[in-house]
Amino acid sequence: MPDRTSSSPAASSDDPREEWAALLERSVAACAAALRRGADADWSAPAGGLDWTCTATAVHVWDDMFGYATQLTGRRTGGYVAFEVVADDGVTPEQLAQGLEASGGVLAAAVRTTPPEVRAWHPYGDAGPIGFAAMGMVEALVHTHDIAAGLGLEFTPPEEPVARALARLFPQAPGTGDPWAELLWCTGRGALPGRAAVEGAWRWRGEGP
Repeated sequence: MPDRTSSSPAASSDDPREEWAALLERSVAACAAALRRGADADWSAPAGGLDWTCTATAVHVWDDMFGYATQLTGRRTGGYVAFEVVADDGVTPEQLAQGLEASGGVLAAAVRTTPPEVRAWHPYGDAGPIGFAAMGMVEALVHTHDIAAGLGLEFTPPEEPVARALARLFPQAPGTGDPWAELLWCTGRGALPGRAAVEGAWRWRGEGP
């Protein structure tokens, strides 16, 4: 059985786990603010180019955040913890934004308190707390982009979290100086001048701290 009793001191201001948890929280705050701008829109519409509705896409991000947190706290070495996060019937846009804030907070707490040497399973490579923070950021950012497209909203997140997550997870990013455009390109959601679109399956590099 994995040892869930090991702990680390509270993350200090010069601890990279604290830095990445704060970047995650900043990303989630920007995404939640964008979702709230769509309070009166039709959330049953498809989210961008996805088959999911905007509501289902938001709940998917909740599930990712909780799932990544429990990979760290459960010290998972193979497969995901066997649960799924679902929303109540009739969930409102405000509740979807609140759920993102709450689940993002759970992941941020796990990032802050998981010892830096821990590596937990992910299909794209076993990762530590920084890697899971970056994964959570990308899930929130790109799926908020999808939801915003489905609701007819503009969404441009803060540059620093995007650039940091891009550098951590996508070594293939071309370095054009526009990290948001590059992140969308890397995840099959946008175009870059002079480069073929990323079509079909895409993946990030999960392994590492």
